[in-house]
Amino acid sequence: MYLYIIRHGEPDYATDSLTDLGKKQAAALAERLCVHGFDEIYTSPLGRAIQTAQPTCERLGISHKIEEWMSEDLTFDDLSAECENGKRDWSFACQSTKLLDHAGEWHGNPVFSTCRAAQDGYARITKCSDDFLARLGYTRNGKTYKITAPSEKRIAAFCHHGLGTSWLSHLLSIPPNIFWASFNIAHSSVTVLEFNNNKDGFTAPQCVCLSDVSHIYKGGLAVNSSVFG
Repeated sequence: MYLYIIRHGEPDYATDSLTDLGKKQAAALAERLCVHGFDEIYTSPLGRAIQTAQPTCERLGISHKIEEWMSEDLTFDDLSAECENGKRDWSFACQSTKLLDHAGEWHGNPVFSTCRAAQDGYARITKCSDDFLARLGYTRNGKTYKITAPSEKRIAAFCHHGLGTSWLSHLLSIPPNIFWASFNIAHSSVTVLEFNNNKDGFTAPQCVCLSDVSHIYKGGLAVNSSVFG
């Protein structure tokens, strides 16, 4: 099985929709993704993720299915922290050294001290991820997955930055603070994980590509350097 984790295109957060550039990114994505196609397409319930998925759904004639747990709003509520200006922003949107230079459990880092529920929020994502993969035929077993219904399906999940990076850290068994500090995903980027159907009945996802935006270059679009925006 191949799992595609796709971040939404450039957003207008105020209206929870795509900008003109974001719509062009979504169209470029469809050109790329329809080559091999998908068996199932899932999206966050938020408008910017659904709008990013729509051109691909239309090209393939597949309806998207909403996964409430993929909402960025839930993730932001749990993992945002109070900034010096009094506003809230992602707790991990800081210098990577602050995330890495901590000897204890990741959630004990002062970076997360003003989060509403950093540890519980991350645990919610990991549980929802495990439930989602179990429905697809891969049941979490420690850091690996027991193959209960092997498949060659291509599964797409259109979601967000905070949810996506948190989810990938769990899927790849990388501590979240290390993943947040060392990796990122750009607007409309594609990350692909392969679940090999091994003969012993167990598998662990391998990252085939991370935050790929080749469709942006092919479409002649400007590359947005802001990954948090």
